[in-house]
Amino acid sequence: QLQLMESGGGLVQPGQSLRLSCATSGFSVDEYSVGWFRQVPGSEREGVACMSKRNGDTFYSDSALRRFTISKDSGNAMVHLQMNNLKPEDTGIYYCAAERWNYAQSLCIRKDGVITWGRGIPVAVSS
Repeated sequence: QLQLMESGGGLVQPGQSLRLSCATSGFSVDEYSVGWFRQVPGSEREGVACMSKRNGDTFYSDSALRRFTISKDSGNAMVHLQMNNLKPEDTGIYYCAAERWNYAQSLCIRKDGVITWGRGIPVAVSS
């Protein structure tokens, strides 16, 4: 059974950094595309950063580009999201996701395929 569990969220001030982690089990992060999504009340879950299976190609939303970095640690079955220079609009619930058949852009933009989700973790950016 595929499982994902997020950690590392919390409250930070604008301009600060935060690193989210996703512990995975039941599958290989090398054989699945993985990603991070953000959801705020009243809006759809949107892709922030995704990484393709095997080749490791990445996709970032416009807001995340040049500030966020997605990475994975295959040996420890972990997926991370390093978030720098955080802004109030980065506030939301962040979900870790894994999908077997699609690649980063398809996963992040269209949420294609059968996605397994973590439970989500809140991130708040406020002064």
